[in-house]
Amino acid sequence: MKNDGQLSRRRMLAAAGFIGLTALTGCGSGGDGDGEGTKDLSKKRTGAMKNYRAGQEFKATEPLTFTVLHNDNPVYPMKESWLFWKELTRRTGVTLDATPVPLSDYEKKRSLLIGAGDAPLLIPKTYPGAETAFVSSGAILPVSEYIDLMPNFQEKVRRWNLRPEIDSLRQSDGRYYLLPGLHQKVRQQYSLSFRTDVLDKHGLALPTTWDEVYTTLKALREEYPDRYPFTDRWSTNTPFPAGALFQYLGQAHGVRAGWSYLNTTWDAKAEKFVFTGATDAFRQVVEYLRKLVAEKLMDPESFTQTDEEAVRKLLGEKSFAISANAQELVQNYRYNLQRQVKGATIEMIPVPLGPAGPVVMGGGRLENGMMVSSKALERDDFVALMQFVDWLWYSDAGQEFCKWGVENTTFTRSGGTGYRLEPGISLMGSDPDAPKDLQKDFGFFNGVFTYGGSWALVSSSFSPDEKKFTDAMAARKELPTDPPHPLRAEEQEQATLWDTPLKDHVTQNALRFVLGKRPLSEWEDYVKELEAKNMDRYIELHNQAYERFRKENA
Repeated sequence: MKNDGQLSRRRMLAAAGFIGLTALTGCGSGGDGDGEGTKDLSKKRTGAMKNYRAGQEFKATEPLTFTVLHNDNPVYPMKESWLFWKELTRRTGVTLDATPVPLSDYEKKRSLLIGAGDAPLLIPKTYPGAETAFVSSGAILPVSEYIDLMPNFQEKVRRWNLRPEIDSLRQSDGRYYLLPGLHQKVRQQYSLSFRTDVLDKHGLALPTTWDEVYTTLKALREEYPDRYPFTDRWSTNTPFPAGALFQYLGQAHGVRAGWSYLNTTWDAKAEKFVFTGATDAFRQVVEYLRKLVAEKLMDPESFTQTDEEAVRKLLGEKSFAISANAQELVQNYRYNLQRQVKGATIEMIPVPLGPAGPVVMGGGRLENGMMVSSKALERDDFVALMQFVDWLWYSDAGQEFCKWGVENTTFTRSGGTGYRLEPGISLMGSDPDAPKDLQKDFGFFNGVFTYGGSWALVSSSFSPDEKKFTDAMAARKELPTDPPHPLRAEEQEQATLWDTPLKDHVTQNALRFVLGKRPLSEWEDYVKELEAKNMDRYIELHNQAYERFRKENA
């Protein structure tokens, strides 16, 4: 635990813009670092490079082994024979000892391992906010203290102007405990898709606004009165039913909903946080969906059915619209529709516009990232570990390796900045007849290691459909990042007790309103129920934290 003098010093640094000092270790890059630069790490440099810099290949000066928690995806289950492991060791001198955990059980198992003190050194696939539960125990490293060891991370934060996003990760002690994935640009992935052959048959155009979505679905219902024009998915195994739909419909109304739902929303005009589930914008989202369900334009089973059931209705022509991302559009909807329905075509549209105008809110520029066990600091190879993490997850070369693999083995360069898979290798169905798969057989494009990066790298794997979609979305504006408002430990504990019951009440009642099981005339009663669950006190905690942080760093 840091004493008050040290904490005051850190706050002074924060007030100066969180400018990093030059590290005594000599490993800093001279960028906008956070590292204190006052720790003596001279006895923790086993295997470390002497003058490691951004853009430089990392190679340990002696063989090292680091443990890592591996989120095991059933689409490409982990194999010890993957080229990824072998090539990683050859390039860096580091062997990763991976502990595989099934994707479905990852968060629970991660918490158990950390709580028991048995977590591996590296704990990836942690989304911003999830690290907060482990801060008070001291089980995870305050990584902001050691950013001076990570020149590639520093360089990308500086060059892409990510400081406001990084500051949003800070806890009440001014430090942050998660190394997030860094994106150059916001990437929108989900929207509505429509059977374009059916629209063409009836002289209907692809809608561009949510009002047009309504009129299009209404016209389809008139043509096919025995069917729901729209059925949806992504409702099971998620806390928010129809999470994708709620999310991008929320974007159009300027509110976080569905998968991106948070109880707190920053009201820029009022300069304070408000409770999301009680806002007029959230109510408008609920009212819109209620209208679709009430007029039988949307299948009410959309909020309870499995993905397989939803897709089966689309393929069986019981519906003509469904939420999509580019991968599902190409590999699932279009591929199977063309096999089953002669002349069938389907397209994903840019997120329809609504009251908030052309905003992008589907995701920020920080992605899931890395926690580091505090046990790492006890090791004599700590500096090398941080250098390795910096190279593999944050350097251009490391990110390219994780995504595409080995040049002239799994890919060749195309046009200078493009990539072409070697013949006989497929990626996410790009070549259904290929005998090998980049993920399953080689271990590349693995979500444990592949996230973030420059727009050139992120977009290098886009299908023509995804490129068309992202080009259209690129003209949209991003909403500003919420201002930092870190809660103190005792505040966080209290907020956590209130957060889940409030969120559950919002989710349950949003669904009841949409399905007509509760009339919208009871909205004010619903808000009073939230108040009874400490909504106002919850928001007050966050606003107090915001005011405190703002004054301390003015």
